[in-house]
Amino acid sequence: MAILEVSHLEKKFGTTQVLQDISFSLEKGQALSIIGASGSGKTTLLRCLNFLEKPDGGSISVGGTTVFSAEDSPTQYERDIRTKRLHFGLVFQNFNLFPQYTALQNITLACELLAKEHGGENHTLIEETGRALLEQMGLADRADHYPYQLSGGQQQRVAIARALALHPDILCFDEPTSALDPELTGEVLRVIRTLAEKRTTMIIVTHEMTFARDVADQLIFMDGGVIVEQGDPHQVIDHPRRERTRQFLAHYAEES
Repeated sequence: MAILEVSHLEKKFGTTQVLQDISFSLEKGQALSIIGASGSGKTTLLRCLNFLEKPDGGSISVGGTTVFSAEDSPTQYERDIRTKRLHFGLVFQNFNLFPQYTALQNITLACELLAKEHGGENHTLIEETGRALLEQMGLADRADHYPYQLSGGQQQRVAIARALALHPDILCFDEPTSALDPELTGEVLRVIRTLAEKRTTMIIVTHEMTFARDVADQLIFMDGGVIVEQGDPHQVIDHPRRERTRQFLAHYAEES
């Protein structure tokens, strides 16, 4: 059974159709890369999956359970929305770390708040988990550093650890290297590559075509709010079937 099923998802902002008839599935342990030009709907799709935007049509299911249906009433949509969000972890383009908290505190804050809500607070265990994630990211010696004391690549790795701390079913990346200098991009891509090797279920919106081709199990090319082409990453990037895909990749190659 697929861990994620997205069926006929739609999203409008006013009269502008931003997502149209988006359907795909993702198996547990797979990595999905999404490519496309700016304004193609990639970020909006991630925001809909993470319940930061409400879709106007379609459905989303995780592990066989429907977490969104366009037929839901507003009350049903809002019910347990915070619990629904826990299915997904989102790593933003610009890190979005809390500047007033250390790297370790950024990672553990959501876990601490969640534990308090459920009456099962275990500060020691949460801190141990946070430190283990920092070590996994190669940042064990940066636990007490504030975001301004970290490089962009280090901040993004803290953001990845923060997303992993809540054990999401699906980890989502929104252009995770777009705010980084080229020399810092590699360190973040290496972390994501390691996660893929560990069969972490991921959706990665990226402009790094070589990375998308070599790391993902499947790839989607979006344009104008629709899925133009999807399939094996090597096939889509090296031998695209659609003319629009060929145009995009040719334009990307010229800019690279």
